[in-house]
Amino acid sequence: MKVDVLTLFPEMFKGVFESSILGKANAKGIVSLNAINFRDFAFNKHHTVDDTPYGGGGGMVLKPEPIFAAVEHVLTSITNPPRVILMCPQGETFTQKKAEELSQEEHLIFICGHYEGYDERIREHLVTDELSVGDYVLTGGEIPAMTVIDAVVRLLPGVLGNEMSAVTDSFSTGLLEYPHYTRPAEFRGWKVPEMLLSGHHANIEVWRRQQALKRTFTRRPDLLDKLALTDQDMKYIQELQNNL
Repeated sequence: MKVDVLTLFPEMFKGVFESSILGKANAKGIVSLNAINFRDFAFNKHHTVDDTPYGGGGGMVLKPEPIFAAVEHVLTSITNPPRVILMCPQGETFTQKKAEELSQEEHLIFICGHYEGYDERIREHLVTDELSVGDYVLTGGEIPAMTVIDAVVRLLPGVLGNEMSAVTDSFSTGLLEYPHYTRPAEFRGWKVPEMLLSGHHANIEVWRRQQALKRTFTRRPDLLDKLALTDQDMKYIQELQNNL
């Protein structure tokens, strides 16, 4: 996968792209991560990327010319059309399902804004997706873009040491993930559940499913409305409701 990020602050991505899982994926050649300063594509000698909004109002608006030029520069070296993603509070809320969808793409281009907003022609004629990481506003699109890139890249084959890690993550199954334990079996008087020490894998899977249902029921009951639950799941949830 190739990932290009258009930003006014490419230095923000250096540590992220060179560290941890993303750094290893980049080093292995599983993904190519690039941060591009779209100020370099501004047309005038002052490298202006923003201007006051028509009609008045507070703040500055990102101009279309530098961003269009930057995207078109990236497109000169590719054959298949990429997904061009605008990071924006008004966009579709980013989810694990969206991460899985984007992980199937060959090329992603992220546009990170600043100031008051984008010239509307960028939305209408350049991007394929608008994404938001939540119902709040940050100073720019860089940190949200990092979030999306991290969530997408970790799903690529060969990125995680254990391929099952991504399969059982919270939201991947529609449920919050079950609790995890490791050695020691007892720590400060707190013991690992006996079921996990039993070695009975079928029973352990049932326990994990029930724990995932319980955690979701307790913390995010709205997620259960979207799931196709088995009769056994429904019976367990009814038990949880009866014990309230």
